[in-house]
Amino acid sequence: MDRRTLVARLREVVGAPHVLTRPEDLVVYEQDAFLVAHASPDIVVLPGAAAEVGTVIALARAAGVPVIARGAGTGLNGGSIPVAGGLMLVLTRMNRILEIDARSRLAVVEPGVVNIDLSAASARDGLFYAPDPGSQGVSTIGGNVGNNAGGPHCLAYGVTGNHVLGMEVVLSSGEIMTVGSPAVDAPGYDLAGLLVGSEGTLGVITRITVRLLRQAEAVRTLLAVFETIDDASQTVSEVIAAGIVPTAMEMIDAVVMRAVEAAIHAGYPADAGAVLLIEVEGHVQALPGLMERIAAVAKRHRPRVLRQANSARERELLWKGRKEGAGALGRLAPSYYLHDGVVPRTKLPEVMAKVAAIARTHGLVIGNLFHAGDGNLHPTILFDPRQPGMLARVVQAGEEILRACVAAGGSITGEHGVGIEKREYMRWLFTEADLQAMRRVKDAFDPTGLLNPGKLLPDVMSSGAQADVKSPAFSVRPRAGLWS
Repeated sequence: MDRRTLVARLREVVGAPHVLTRPEDLVVYEQDAFLVAHASPDIVVLPGAAAEVGTVIALARAAGVPVIARGAGTGLNGGSIPVAGGLMLVLTRMNRILEIDARSRLAVVEPGVVNIDLSAASARDGLFYAPDPGSQGVSTIGGNVGNNAGGPHCLAYGVTGNHVLGMEVVLSSGEIMTVGSPAVDAPGYDLAGLLVGSEGTLGVITRITVRLLRQAEAVRTLLAVFETIDDASQTVSEVIAAGIVPTAMEMIDAVVMRAVEAAIHAGYPADAGAVLLIEVEGHVQALPGLMERIAAVAKRHRPRVLRQANSARERELLWKGRKEGAGALGRLAPSYYLHDGVVPRTKLPEVMAKVAAIARTHGLVIGNLFHAGDGNLHPTILFDPRQPGMLARVVQAGEEILRACVAAGGSITGEHGVGIEKREYMRWLFTEADLQAMRRVKDAFDPTGLLNPGKLLPDVMSSGAQADVKSPAFSVRPRAGLWS
């Protein structure tokens, strides 16, 4: 099938306005929030229903064209960058909340539903959707599922996969399959669990059933100000070691605090070494005692200030500083590279010192705002891409940070996924036998290799859709000749 025929068939399926082929339209979809790589799709299709997704995928398969699913484009690993060109399925039109069952505490949504909109819609029933990535005001549930997104409150509530009960998914053949169940212990293989975090490499998710939680009776938020990152890091480890599991424990360093205060005025001291934002939820009578226990641990590490938010407005402002911290860094540099590694909590002081040393070695500024409670680091490397050689230095520094995380007993990702950014780093964690087992799973779901090629697993590309993804600069050049 040639390109012209494919485009005509696609327009018949979804309507001409929902098939984009002009370069000026395609440029919007060249990049996600992974700001160090880009590549253009050949066609963008915006389907409105699962049946349309199935037909589009079947047509693409018949033409031998790669298919890349995309939500809001907030991913931070290049997972929706079309490294082999091809057809991009943008699922933002499929944005309906189909059902909220307050009695069963579950919701059924289409993949294009924005994360925070689900919590807003369920709030009238006293419920909320727990996964809360920093992009929750923009990112979609489908994208969150694809990357198994987390967020500040995953310390207590877990990541996206802990809240997915089932889903409808379109396979590479165009067949529609339903996996999972609202039942607590559904028999058979956990295919829903397999698809969570698969980054669009096994199928395209078109409907998701998720668990909702009851809103807490009371919430308390504490701002703990420290002179050094080391003192803040020690506090994190000791709070958890004391048997206290806050809902969230977020750390923000001096670089980020200065940017946040200039942009947002959240009430952070711009001259401190680090702050912890610690939140607990539960019964109103229990929280004062819990906060006292946390404060007692923090006082062992010489905090400058321990301040509890006294109103909903003050709490919202503290959290606004955390949620919008990455955006505030735009005041300091034209671009940034936000990393995602994990270390054991006890290794936080050691690894944070290594991050600072890496910044000095490469002459870079690195800001840190991250989920300290579960050791999920987000070193954010600030840079000007116009400077010759700068991007290579930035990517090299990022690789050294991830190596430090792995050496400390951690991982290359906590919630952002693998994408193109870290697929070769998978070899640091897994043997070739491990990777071959994963490839066999990929082959079982996607025998043609056309679903999001070049992502997640090293050296997994379909024979007809090779791409050149260069390291360290992640230069992506899709090859021509996808259609006969």
